[in-house]
Amino acid sequence: MTSDISLSEWPADISAREVAKILRPYITATADDMVREIRAQIPEFARPSDDTYDKAVRLSVEQALARFLDLLDGRADVRDSWRDFYRAIGAGEMREGRSLDALHAAMRLGARVAWRRLIDFAEETALPTRVLGTLAETTFQHLDAIASAAAEGYAQAQVAVVGELDRRRRRLLELLLADPPAAPEAIAAAAASARWREPALLAVVVFDEQSAAEHPPPMFPPEVLVNLERQEPALILPGPDGGVAAQAFVRGVGNRRAAVGPAVAPRDVLTSLRWARQALLLAQRGLLHSGPIVWCHRHLGTLVLFRDEHLLTELARLRLAPLDHVRASQRSALAETLLAWLKLDRNANDVAAALHVHPQTVRYRLRTLQQLFGDQLGDPESRFELEIALRARALLPTPAPH
Repeated sequence: MTSDISLSEWPADISAREVAKILRPYITATADDMVREIRAQIPEFARPSDDTYDKAVRLSVEQALARFLDLLDGRADVRDSWRDFYRAIGAGEMREGRSLDALHAAMRLGARVAWRRLIDFAEETALPTRVLGTLAETTFQHLDAIASAAAEGYAQAQVAVVGELDRRRRRLLELLLADPPAAPEAIAAAAASARWREPALLAVVVFDEQSAAEHPPPMFPPEVLVNLERQEPALILPGPDGGVAAQAFVRGVGNRRAAVGPAVAPRDVLTSLRWARQALLLAQRGLLHSGPIVWCHRHLGTLVLFRDEHLLTELARLRLAPLDHVRASQRSALAETLLAWLKLDRNANDVAAALHVHPQTVRYRLRTLQQLFGDQLGDPESRFELEIALRARALLPTPAPH
């Protein structure tokens, strides 16, 4: 930067405002230097084939220089619309999928280039030190203000994008859980719009409605689809049971009561949903004991057992009818012994150890059971149904009617 002012022409009391007037004609040349350096050193801003973007970079540099001079000139408040300009730049960076790192780097580089020109100007013209100090302070304040405005715009755009993406993901969850199922084409389009890659396996999670409402919504990774505000609070986990998303789910769910359906192919998502619903209902009734979270794959036997509870009750009534012929005080001990005997491959000593009773006691009970059930204990199919009936009896809070 060269100046027509000679060393002897500076008034002793020259103000920053007067310096601003002198510097204004040099904006174009300084902007040229700044844009050239930014394009050369920051790849994100080097787009020689994009004329629109190239003009936007130059305009942002010129705006920065113009406001810097307005600050020196005492007219910054008159042109406060500059903040909206840099908010828009920050928002644009967000929408292009970049962080603010490149923009901050461009700001710092541009400020260094401008400051070098100011130093050259000060040396050529013997600018008073106190005025140079004002220029330095104004430069740094201006840089911070621009960075703040850009960050504000970035954050606002992020909130807007996240909000829209959240709405799209909720819509996708509804399509996946629709019954009858939505068309595959509709799901594929919704998944693309929601930036969600369909996993090979997924599991549906349903929540106790009251439990979901009592706790603040947790944070989940983006591959998890979630809506805790629907009539049946639910989410969809990708991957097999115990995967990364499942671990994040366990951390985020807190004390909410929830049931996790089995991991299935996406086309079978309604199957996972149905099993999760059944598991939650059984947990609410106290028939599944697993803490706040019920993992269906750990309770498949119980879930199958209670798939048709009316049929199960009828099976128990028929198969356990012989127990009606003994006193109520004996009934529970005999049922417990018979279930242990069936589970432990009909070994009396193992049954005694499992029940913590004397082997003779077990043998006495087994003789009684042989008298009550007769040939059923020797028939494999009858033993199978007896075990089902006894398992149901053990799980139910009161014995199944028989």
